[in-house]
Amino acid sequence: MKKFAIIGIGGYIASRHLKAIKDLNHELVVAMDITDSVGMIDQFFPETEFFTNFKEFSNFIKHYNEIGKKIDYLVICSPNYLHFSQIKFGLQNSIDVICEKPLVLVPNQLDILKKLEKKFCAKVFSILQLRLHPQILALHNKVKENTINTKYNVKLTYITSRGKWYAKSWKGSDIKSGGLATNIGVHFYDMLNYIFGNVLKNEVHYRDQSTACGFLEYEKANVSWFLSINSSFIKSQKNKNKSSIFRSIKIEDQEIDFSEGFEKLHTLSYEKILNGKGYGIENSREAIETTFGIRNSSLTEQPKKFHPYLKKLKRT
Repeated sequence: MKKFAIIGIGGYIASRHLKAIKDLNHELVVAMDITDSVGMIDQFFPETEFFTNFKEFSNFIKHYNEIGKKIDYLVICSPNYLHFSQIKFGLQNSIDVICEKPLVLVPNQLDILKKLEKKFCAKVFSILQLRLHPQILALHNKVKENTINTKYNVKLTYITSRGKWYAKSWKGSDIKSGGLATNIGVHFYDMLNYIFGNVLKNEVHYRDQSTACGFLEYEKANVSWFLSINSSFIKSQKNKNKSSIFRSIKIEDQEIDFSEGFEKLHTLSYEKILNGKGYGIENSREAIETTFGIRNSSLTEQPKKFHPYLKKLKRT
């Protein structure tokens, strides 16, 4: 039985981590969040120690280790801008770290973490759960087996409605979240990297607080992409389920449906990590560099290859 600690237990994604730890019969020793609205922990680990202050959390872990009880894994589900410092904290205490995407917001921070891994004999793992989705895994294998020297034409569209709270939260701040393309897009850029190889060209055609689109050339694909949290784009779709999410990936003329099958992906991710086969720092690098480029690049004027929705947007 491994012993876990978690930061950010009050967030949306934390419950998937708690379920994974519980399903695999491990123990959550201590949790921390600046909010105390964490009652859902009782569904999984009602005896877990809890703090709203990081200093108290830190002191607890150090004391726990000093008395011979070792925390094996620190799980990080906090806002993006805190990941780097909190991963450092875990490594400096010789604790392996499991962190939600993105590991960091700035690519060169990955190199710092690699040095800390070596210095303190601990590892960093990221949850790259889309790589474990059956449909994505099948597509990855199909592309890998295709020896014909050609590029696939891909169109990625992801629209997920968010209310006015989004812009006023840390997620609406480029400094804290990395912007829209990082916060809701990093999952997809990692998926594209996994399927089609490394990025050769990165163009940004539109970017504001609620919408971004552009073009990415990968080793094996040309990808036009569109991301938005603007609900008006969902209303323009033939959304059969009347959902607040519209997700579409087309490869040539074939639609790839992976709207289901997410229930066990965090547990599968934990199984891989605990078996020594988790995704480490280098697995995360390409997607982090991609989002950093999208956030900091100038807009490409009059692009040759672009997402059809670009025509719906007005440049500001």
